Amino acid sequence: MTAHKKSDAYRYASGGWGSLRAVATVLLKEEALVTTSRALAHQNKPDGFMCVGCSWAKPAHPHPFEFCESGAKATAWDMTSKRVAPDFFEQHTVSELEQWHDHALEDAGRIVAPMRYDAITDRYVEVKWERAFAEIARELQAIEPDAAVFYTSGRASLETAYMYQLFARMYGTNNLPDSSNMCHESTSVGLTEAIGVGVGTITLDDFDKTDLMFFFGQNVGTNSPRMLHQLQDARLRGVPIITFNPIREPGLVSFVNPQSPTQMLTPGATQISTQYHQVKAGGDSAAITGICKALIAADDRALAEGGPRVVDAAFIAAHTVGYEAFAAYVREMSWEKIESTSGLTREALTGVADEYARANAVIAHFGMGLTQHRLGVQNVRMVVNLLLLRGNIGKPGAGPSPIRGHSNVQGQRTVGITEKPALAPLDKLAEQFLFEPPRNEGMSTVDACRGVIDGKVRAVLQLGGNLVRSVPDRYAIEPAWRKLRLTVGIATKLNRSHLVHGEVSYILPCLSRIEIDERAGVAQAVSMEDSTGCMHGSRGVATPASDRLLSEPAIVAGIAQATLGTRSTIDWDAWSNDYALVRDEIACTWPEIFHDFNERMWTPGGFHRPLPARERKWKTTSGKAEFIMPETLDEDPDMPARDATDMRLFTVRSDSQFNTTIYSLDDRFRGIRGSRMVVMINARDIARLGLAAHAQVSLEAVSPDGHTRRVDGMEVVPFDLPDGCVAGYFPECNPLIPLSHHAKQSKVPAAKAIPVRVIAA
Repeated sequence: MTAHKKSDAYRYASGGWGSLRAVATVLLKEEALVTTSRALAHQNKPDGFMCVGCSWAKPAHPHPFEFCESGAKATAWDMTSKRVAPDFFEQHTVSELEQWHDHALEDAGRIVAPMRYDAITDRYVEVKWERAFAEIARELQAIEPDAAVFYTSGRASLETAYMYQLFARMYGTNNLPDSSNMCHESTSVGLTEAIGVGVGTITLDDFDKTDLMFFFGQNVGTNSPRMLHQLQDARLRGVPIITFNPIREPGLVSFVNPQSPTQMLTPGATQISTQYHQVKAGGDSAAITGICKALIAADDRALAEGGPRVVDAAFIAAHTVGYEAFAAYVREMSWEKIESTSGLTREALTGVADEYARANAVIAHFGMGLTQHRLGVQNVRMVVNLLLLRGNIGKPGAGPSPIRGHSNVQGQRTVGITEKPALAPLDKLAEQFLFEPPRNEGMSTVDACRGVIDGKVRAVLQLGGNLVRSVPDRYAIEPAWRKLRLTVGIATKLNRSHLVHGEVSYILPCLSRIEIDERAGVAQAVSMEDSTGCMHGSRGVATPASDRLLSEPAIVAGIAQATLGTRSTIDWDAWSNDYALVRDEIACTWPEIFHDFNERMWTPGGFHRPLPARERKWKTTSGKAEFIMPETLDEDPDMPARDATDMRLFTVRSDSQFNTTIYSLDDRFRGIRGSRMVVMINARDIARLGLAAHAQVSLEAVSPDGHTRRVDGMEVVPFDLPDGCVAGYFPECNPLIPLSHHAKQSKVPAAKAIPVRVIAA
């Protein structure tokens, strides 16, 4: 398959008829039009189920259709009428399925029975749940606890995540990596250092009170489209939105609300970004330095002339440390360096500073375009610096707003999924459940991958996720993964991690969050935390895909009971039949967040976790909010450009994608159809490198370890990008990322600035 002959910029607003057509197409394709349409009426409603896709906030007073194109696709994908039953594996060997495209694997349908790999036939065969639990337990009991890894995707509910981390710690390990390690760990580290909390400080109410919004490295049109409602409302109030992104994304340019008959039937759209700056990949710290330099220069002039201050001097004096050192740094930094590194002009950045200086309350949204860098933590800290300059943390309508991806990726960290013992209430858990938790630091996702390659890891359990595809350095990971003794995947659909398997391998199919979860004759509900720190209940509404499925809590309880036996003080059977008991224990562990959990979980709009920084209480080392000076404005001093032919690759997702799940090979917004094996380059660089549009090329990355990493069979697609930057899809470009190429401090894979060369075939 080849890409579309042209890749013109998408000529229409996000939303609108294009979105409706895309939703209709996926509903028909998954052969579940009626059932999915009924379920969508309950999606993100206070008495319904929370979206299995993104974690954007759920309003107390939802729209009639409180779902977006991406959310509808995720729901249709789960509610498909297609089935992967045991006879599917009778027809297809694992070796054969390995040749299928990732899209085809998941498109085969829902897995409906627990399966065990049979090496003699090279097939998965059906196994009884009790036998699967017993055999997994036997394998875990045969190895040292620290040789096992318990990975969690962002899909798991608060109840499941709490049970999972307790099981792992009672088993004897803190090896609890999760999808945060892959995306927003830089946020958790950076915000905690700077303001004392590792999450954003805004709520939906702040959208009504803000005067200005920034966007840094976040594609709202494909990653969190429901947010466009709040952005549209703000723009109609005249709120400026200033965007920094290498690609001009339609969702950040203009929007037509599919729920508004007036907008759907009339020409025109709401302009979202009032300024759009195509920053170079890795140039964000430089761009923010330029804005801060212009602000501080204006403040210096105001002081000299006796005019009103531009920075919030009173706030800085009362609530921060490190301002003078940071101010001296930006005064000394040259505009030449800022411009060359950011790819933006002094005039453009000064214009941003002027707009910022006129606003009283400012929100700064950011995503993985900021966090997935070698200096990702620094990028987050620089956003905080920008906000602190004008007192934009701890007042209405202002604050940092990290846009999380998966639906409960933030919540699972709140209830103990972490490899860092200091972040888990180990003493409280020891008292509560009468065991001694391990105190050594566990493995992050990058550490776990290194452990797999080195042979230190013998077992990997995945609660959701598709690690074989999502992690860096795939060509090193896959052969090492096959040498694992045990792999277990708790999943709804077939993916690559089930096929690149260990010696002993199980697929344990679970209920989707959309489906009715009935235990002991009583319908159960679960809960999750959205990206604004609000907790919500979620109740399934659809008939399960099979009566052989178990819920995620029941599967975790089954493995835990079989593995721990009398070592555990927990009545896992009782917990698996009544999730309210689990919530009572969560409330006991974190009473300041979850008191009266069962009574409050159905609060419309959710109940909010306490965030001291919202009240200007700073739980930092100094007791105040902390400025930092950047280590460097260069994206990666450890991997500098070798010469002018080196480019910076950043990975992107398409509008028909959620994490490693590919709904379609088309990318409507980028005009690319039929293939994801493309590299987007601007016309100037195509000519400079002696390439041609639609030529076949390879991407090659060389890292300090001396290994050359290469992806072949790529097609050159002309695209509007900054000079020296190229873009390709995740996860297709993951083999180019060295495992060592990760963010300092947070170990997030640095997927947004990979040094590569484009080589003609």
